[in-house]
Amino acid sequence: MRKLTNDELNRLSPQEFRTHPKNPLMVLLDDVRSMHNVGSAFRTCDAFLVEKLYLCGITATPPHREINKTALGATETLDWEYHPDSFEQTRQLKNQGIDILAIEQADQSINLDLFQPDPSKKYCLVFGHEIKGVRPDIVTTADACIEIPQFGTKHSLNIAVGIGVVVWDLLNKMQLIKKGT
Repeated sequence: MRKLTNDELNRLSPQEFRTHPKNPLMVLLDDVRSMHNVGSAFRTCDAFLVEKLYLCGITATPPHREINKTALGATETLDWEYHPDSFEQTRQLKNQGIDILAIEQADQSINLDLFQPDPSKKYCLVFGHEIKGVRPDIVTTADACIEIPQFGTKHSLNIAVGIGVVVWDLLNKMQLIKKGT
């Protein structure tokens, strides 16, 4: 076994990425305060060909040194928008027929391992503030609330980790993850 070289990874160029078909997922960051988490969201969304990233409320936007540090150039390739109000943005997306999935612990949440996405739908995954979580008005109007099962003493994962877990899981269930190579 040997590690692959960068050339052997067959990565898309930035130009190819912009025109390549995207997966039917969007990510919305609701008042995320850490610019490192924002940069990581860009990088993860790029890695999984997420259709769009929405930065809302107090969430910082590029260009910024701290975002760029973890994004590693994904701010230049990934389609993104800023909106001052995350609730209004989720309403607009719902009006376009996109299902809103709040990633949050709630009384009627569905464990991620039990949630079965419909491959014919588009989804927007909402990740909230590092302490307060997803806004309550978004939780109550979301099409579903998804919870990542956890078993230790902490009651939450870092947003950057959560995005990777949820996006990979949903794309895998929708059979959009390339199996084997």
